[in-house]
Amino acid sequence: MGNGIAHVFAQNGHKVHLVDVSEASLQRGIDNITKNLDRQLAKGSITEEIKATTLQNIHSFTTIKEGVSGVELVVEAATENIDLKLKIFKELDEHTEANTILASNTSSISITKIGSVTKRADKVIGMHFMNPVPIMKLVEIIRGYSTTDEVTKTIMKLSKNLGKIPVEVNDYPGFVANRILMPMINEAIYTLYEGVAGVEEIDTVMKLGMAHPMGPLQLADFIGLDVCLSILRVLHDGFGNPKYAPCPLLVNMVTAGYLGAKSKEGFYNYAGGTKELVVSTRFRK
Repeated sequence: MGNGIAHVFAQNGHKVHLVDVSEASLQRGIDNITKNLDRQLAKGSITEEIKATTLQNIHSFTTIKEGVSGVELVVEAATENIDLKLKIFKELDEHTEANTILASNTSSISITKIGSVTKRADKVIGMHFMNPVPIMKLVEIIRGYSTTDEVTKTIMKLSKNLGKIPVEVNDYPGFVANRILMPMINEAIYTLYEGVAGVEEIDTVMKLGMAHPMGPLQLADFIGLDVCLSILRVLHDGFGNPKYAPCPLLVNMVTAGYLGAKSKEGFYNYAGGTKELVVSTRFRK
């Protein structure tokens, strides 16, 4: 999601430092941004000039130290892994100015926990963008236990200036979006696991019966089954409630490398792309 966040900031006139672990990763990010800008161009929602300016606003770096030099805001968007995020925030705290706001795009991990490894917990906040970032309007703004009103107001205002709709929430496992969404996805997987219905049937019920634009199993594939599992584990560990325990089928699929669209197979097969839904042979009747 990092390239989507960079895209939105750059398109709205901000100078962006895109930081990743390698030149190859950075190039993939720039390629994705260019592809999404081309889609906007084809739809007539932007001009060639806006596309060019957006790309000119993005500068890439392979080290945190160089990438965060002189910035006013950092938005971290690494993998949903608490140890990795804590390591990154320790580095960010070391290499940024004392007044720099440190935000995380985490979808479930405690902002209070992340802030605790810095010397500026009052300036650590959650900015949970929704995917795909250039299209989805919502941003969950998560206040850690020590996050100040001033920092919260600054990030709420900034989000609005990006054309987003920010919603302020407090710091508890899963926040609002994933505390509600992930148990639904997990229950859909249990429904498949227990043989109540098939993949297509489960998604059809939720699309036609509940007016969901996408079924829960397709959505899980789109999010990434590994991400879903990580979030469910955060919920399970955070609340200690067995209702959040990940379905064994989900655990097995992630262990075997079936992660959804990004690995070309999850509940559906994406060998031919993501537009046509083809149920994985593992789940065909």
